[in-house]
Amino acid sequence: MGEALSPRPARPRWLAAPADDLVLRALFGAMLAATAAVLYVDYHDFSAAQEARARAAPASEPSPTADKGAKMTFDLTGGGRLMATGAIAPGTAQAFAAEIEKRGGYVKTVVLHSPGGSVQDAMAMGRLIRAKNLATEIESGHICVSSCPLVFAGGVARKAGAKAELGVHQVAAAGPHEMTQSEAMEDAQRVSAQVQNYLREMGIDLGLWVRAMATPNKRLYDLTPAEMLEFKLATEVDGGDKVAKPRGKTRS
Repeated sequence: MGEALSPRPARPRWLAAPADDLVLRALFGAMLAATAAVLYVDYHDFSAAQEARARAAPASEPSPTADKGAKMTFDLTGGGRLMATGAIAPGTAQAFAAEIEKRGGYVKTVVLHSPGGSVQDAMAMGRLIRAKNLATEIESGHICVSSCPLVFAGGVARKAGAKAELGVHQVAAAGPHEMTQSEAMEDAQRVSAQVQNYLREMGIDLGLWVRAMATPNKRLYDLTPAEMLEFKLATEVDGGDKVAKPRGKTRS
């Protein structure tokens, strides 16, 4: 007998399909490719729009003077103006209280120029300012950012210069470096609740805190003069704008 012929290899199933099926499959593949391309373009456009909106938001990188600086110092000048200049470090509230105690009744206005710092110290300073019935001020061209606005909020009258910078952002956990992510989040939420209670106590519109919480800790939301008044953070902005004094004692 002759040698048996090897069976012919079977054609792939897709080659065995009718010509119409091949055409339909090719069209379907092309449609999938086109859909993927459209989705990519849409996503790219969406991302670009999101970045553009972020760039347009009134948030800025902290200025060099608002990063880290020397610990706050105090200097009493004419007219009962206590100049408070520098960072608010842990313990600054105690130093401020000692300064107020030493100066007796000479201090009438606390003039701030600070990149902020310790939230707890800032609130303690603000409460002492309110208890002592003092005013607060930020001179034109000076800054009061991060936790500093909490000190500013303590004034029974609060004046911002025409070019004063008032900036806010999210609070950050101040615990030790070995804190877990959940512990850091819990700490930040606790501090956030304390700050909200403090602002309410000082008669400040909590819309200010909404702006702060929407701004990453590494950036600043710079308040416009209109927002300073709208949120009742300032009672007066150079240029003649004023709002009613906050709840609490009035100056004699």
